[in-house]
Amino acid sequence: MTHICVLGVFVADLSFFGESIPNQGQTILGHKHQVGPGGKGSNQAITIAKLNGKVNFISKIGRDGYGEMALKIYKETGVNSKSVVLDFKNSTGVAGILIDKEGNNAINIIPGAAAMLNKEDINLNLETIEKSKIFITQFEMPDEVTWYALKKAKENKCITILNPAPARKIEEKNFKLIDYFTPNEIEAEFYLNKKIISNNDIVNAGTQFLNLGIKNVIITLGEKGVYFANKNESFFIEAYKLKSKSIDTTGAGDVFNGTLAYGLSKDYPLKEAIIFANKVAAISTTKLGAANSIPTYKEVETY
Repeated sequence: MTHICVLGVFVADLSFFGESIPNQGQTILGHKHQVGPGGKGSNQAITIAKLNGKVNFISKIGRDGYGEMALKIYKETGVNSKSVVLDFKNSTGVAGILIDKEGNNAINIIPGAAAMLNKEDINLNLETIEKSKIFITQFEMPDEVTWYALKKAKENKCITILNPAPARKIEEKNFKLIDYFTPNEIEAEFYLNKKIISNNDIVNAGTQFLNLGIKNVIITLGEKGVYFANKNESFFIEAYKLKSKSIDTTGAGDVFNGTLAYGLSKDYPLKEAIIFANKVAAISTTKLGAANSIPTYKEVETY
């Protein structure tokens, strides 16, 4: 059984490109904008599908133009959208993304219809979770839905991945539901309530997360690579060296998480799965957009 279940949000990404990301109260003149598919869970599902993985997506979208955009890309890439619920009352979510000349971004997400997903929607799609080897989610859904689904995934012996983005408080009892915890540096700082600067800080952060009951910790470090720790081993992996310039980091974390889920579903040795995820995420930054920048398996092989 190699199916992967992703619970998450689809949003239409409204991306604005400029020299810098404006400060509070500042207006700048940009040079480009585009509208495309996005949302962390959706990006993760599309990543898995483009790597030829078997993926089912649980979400909720509106019956509108942006919802049609979602269903179109799922059909094109091979994401099973049978568990995507159509909402007749609420519109599909949107995200406003500001991107500077180095490819860095700042994002404001309005989940829209996806924020209306409830436990009953999960119950109606339990078969999707039950037939999956891997279950992956984030924090763009209502908390009670996220934890309910994670609990159901553990009951069905799924390997669980939580990408804690955007970072939100986690009750101590829920850490035991997480097999793989994948914060970036900023999210890790939120949970530990302290700055992470040096490699020693990163190692100590990993230890603190393990002490909370998480089985495997993966901290993504952007240009500095990735750090992994569990009770048996720990290691740093350098950032993948690109042949071309990184121009847009939007969705790179989602691509990393989707690829990690794919690698685990295919029984890659853990370190190889992380190295592969690091590579695919890096390649995605050489194109503009989130879902539109995700490479296919063939493109990754030949990069």
